[in-house]
Amino acid sequence: MVKRLIILLGTVVLAVILAACSSSSNTKEGTSAIEGDKGSSATKVVTDLFGEVTIPAEPKNLFVTSSTYAEYLIEMGIKPKYVLVVPELEPAYRASYFEENGVEMIPTAQYIYNFEQILSLAPDMIIVPGGGLEATAYEGLSKTAPTVALKGSNAMHSEMHELAILFDKKEEANKILAAFDEKAKAAKEKIAEAIGDKSVLVLRVEPERYRYLGPKADDEISRFFYETLGLKSPEIFKDSTDWFTPFSLEILPDIKADYIFLEKRAMENYDSTDSLKQLEGNSLWRNMAAVKNKHVFPLNTNDYVQAKGPIGTSLLIDYIVEKLVS
Repeated sequence: MVKRLIILLGTVVLAVILAACSSSSNTKEGTSAIEGDKGSSATKVVTDLFGEVTIPAEPKNLFVTSSTYAEYLIEMGIKPKYVLVVPELEPAYRASYFEENGVEMIPTAQYIYNFEQILSLAPDMIIVPGGGLEATAYEGLSKTAPTVALKGSNAMHSEMHELAILFDKKEEANKILAAFDEKAKAAKEKIAEAIGDKSVLVLRVEPERYRYLGPKADDEISRFFYETLGLKSPEIFKDSTDWFTPFSLEILPDIKADYIFLEKRAMENYDSTDSLKQLEGNSLWRNMAAVKNKHVFPLNTNDYVQAKGPIGTSLLIDYIVEKLVS
């Protein structure tokens, strides 16, 4: 009887040791089990712009503060529960796109985070663009749920790559980006065949000034127009490394652009109507070759600033090809 009791006790001790070893092994691999009302869920530790963050491996109530990030995720097969949107600035296709994919849009003012509102939605993870994000805003978001601030440089390829690593979707992301690159390459070839070395100006109209897009700026928008699509800048601006540079309308005769994409800058509480009227009424503007030849095409802020993503950027390519090739 005593011998049988000793054997039984030894079996229990061994089981406890094995369980402890198993738990230790899981912890070393970077995941741990958290008990909840509905069973257990795995977590993992990732490093973002502000340091290490413990996040759920498979979030159920994912909250994304960027509609562009939400588009990246949906295309890779990850559907956020919520996305923060500024309705006035969203491209036309996005609302129906989110509705079709079951993503609830949370309207907000530009650059504003309503922490109480976000907390009421009970997200289990938040994804936010890290560029320009203040530490206080990150801290406020982190108090509502584990928050990952991406390091991405405002470029589709780098940001999709970061998200793909975060959710183990590298293969899906690579396929999407390869298809996009193929489309962009074909568009570049069509444009080159249609207009050759004719010049293209991207001009932004703002309430009290006018700015041009520098072709050599370290920015995704500049690279899209002047590298991805291979457009040629007017000679006067060919070496500009600034993103959008203010200029005086007095130099319009020296720009000599064959084609112009004209953006009436849109932001919240921001009206460029008067500036656009002044430009269109200016005799120097009316005498430009692009204006006389009806080679001035509107460029919607929402369609090229907010619409970055596999869908939005593809639509922009279609628009530019339509205007320059047809």
